[in-house]
Amino acid sequence: MQILIAFIVGAAVGLGIHFQLHQRLTRGVVLAPMIGAVSAGLAWAILTWVGVGIDTPWPWLAALIVPIVVTYPAIVAISRLRVAHDAREKTRLGIG
Repeated sequence: MQILIAFIVGAAVGLGIHFQLHQRLTRGVVLAPMIGAVSAGLAWAILTWVGVGIDTPWPWLAALIVPIVVTYPAIVAISRLRVAHDAREKTRLGIG
């Protein structure tokens, strides 16, 4: 049941990353929180499946650190790809 806390923490971290980075209009507001939630939940699940108990700090730290490590570069890359794609499309269509 504590995995829900990992999902919520990951989504909160993702939301913070979404509003911290530039080019917010090039991606949906749900993308970063979803990446954060999935990565936190996956890290929590993997650690518990390997036998790390929830009474240790490792699943809790993983639920906080893994979404930062995964979401930040993913959102930066997705934003850059979207901006480059939009520029190519504008050039191709001749609109500016």
